Amino acid sequence: MAGKSFTQITSDVSSALEKMRKDVPETMQGFHALSKAALKEGSLSALNKELIALAIGVSSRCDACIGFHVKALIRLGVTREQLMETLAVCTYMGGGPTLMYAAEAVRAFEEFSPKS
Repeated sequence: MAGKSFTQITSDVSSALEKMRKDVPETMQGFHALSKAALKEGSLSALNKELIALAIGVSSRCDACIGFHVKALIRLGVTREQLMETLAVCTYMGGGPTLMYAAEAVRAFEEFSPKS
């Protein structure tokens, strides 16, 4: 979908999540704690963990997941090559439908990457 904006998707979802933080704070605090613990630097780097998260988001066909994890990967200094190799593995494991969402991750990367 050419008109899809990952900036808009992540902004819209962030607004909805803020409402959930107010309405179900314990659930959201628990999810945040889970996220923080799972992505904590350990035997795997934070960047590798975010690449895994992106791969699952692509495979699950989750636009917001793609947006949030690509933004995190850019903050962590992912290279285009690292992103593309991750998406190649996603495509291998998920076939055609995953390839379509791998293309969406490329679009998100290009949208969020600093312009030279």
